Amino acid sequence: MKAALSTLISSKNLNPHSSSSSSLCRSICLGPKPLSPPPYFLSPISPSKALTTNIRIGLSRKSQTRSANFSSVMASVYKPEEARVPPALPLPTPPVTKFKIGLCQLSVTPDKERNIAHARKAIEDAAAKGAQLVLLPEIWNGPYSNDSFPVYAEDIDAGGDASPSTAMLSEVAQRLKITIVGGSIAERSGDRLYNTSCVFGTDGKLLAKHRKIHLFDIDIPGKITFIESKTLTAGQTPTIVDTEVGRIGIGICYDIRFPELAMIYGARGAHLICYPGAFNMTTGPLHWELLQRARATDNQLYVATCSPARDAGAGYVAWGHSTLVGPFGEVLATTEHEEAIIIAEIDYSILELRRTNLPLLKQRRGDLYQLVDVQRLNSQ
Repeated sequence: MKAALSTLISSKNLNPHSSSSSSLCRSICLGPKPLSPPPYFLSPISPSKALTTNIRIGLSRKSQTRSANFSSVMASVYKPEEARVPPALPLPTPPVTKFKIGLCQLSVTPDKERNIAHARKAIEDAAAKGAQLVLLPEIWNGPYSNDSFPVYAEDIDAGGDASPSTAMLSEVAQRLKITIVGGSIAERSGDRLYNTSCVFGTDGKLLAKHRKIHLFDIDIPGKITFIESKTLTAGQTPTIVDTEVGRIGIGICYDIRFPELAMIYGARGAHLICYPGAFNMTTGPLHWELLQRARATDNQLYVATCSPARDAGAGYVAWGHSTLVGPFGEVLATTEHEEAIIIAEIDYSILELRRTNLPLLKQRRGDLYQLVDVQRLNSQ
């Protein structure tokens, strides 16, 4: 019976919820509404015609009722709410509807002090242009290499002189009253190193710390080989944080390749996912924009990325092309590979519009598949 109903609706190309289908039915059944009373010379409607009209009106109303019932039956059969375990959280009302984001695509050198000062200036410039949220690149305070990670690593938890990079981010966030997703730096914690992103609020306090979950271990013969796990340890926790510019999920570079992480953030009510990243000259042209648009489209939210600027003489050459993508997969702002500060507007009211246009949340098949958020499930 389900298959027959589904085939019937798809073959007619009708939307059972559409108001236009109701108006179309009434237009066919009743004809256009007269603009003035009919002339006296028109013959009255015969009882048989009146009966036919009443029957058609009744059929139209029954059809509408059946359509509503059909939608309810499909929802109960398909169990969309069970496609996420635990069930997806509703999209929270953000503190702001519209704001500007700044993506700072920075050049990175071996001089750590210079890199910190350079990042400070870029953040100040972005804020001066109206950015309320600023995103920095992956590994912005030193070269991206396994040899460099131990040398440039900082003890973020200790703070102060033990972590000059995050001390700068905290100070600038507080002084400028902005939110900063501080790209990522190498973090030292005990005898382990992590690739870590820190989020600072407008009061300068550390709101969240994301350790890269998926390490960049790849081997494309003749193109690129890089094994982050030689020096770095993988993080264990998805990171989502409430800020003064909305609920933000955090991923770092290679994390973007795993749709499950973005789906978890979507199910936790994220408005935006930020991915500081440094794709290379092999995978960048093929996958960088593609993956951003896919994560945004699949989850109907914003995706922002920020890369280092390209240095052709570096041991690891970044692709660049920092980008903001909207919830329909549209590229809202981007750049090439040189240093740049991108300022773009985010409008959260578009999220509900797009989710109404494509009601994916109500169309998932919880009877066929489930995504389990292990952390949320274990915390219940």
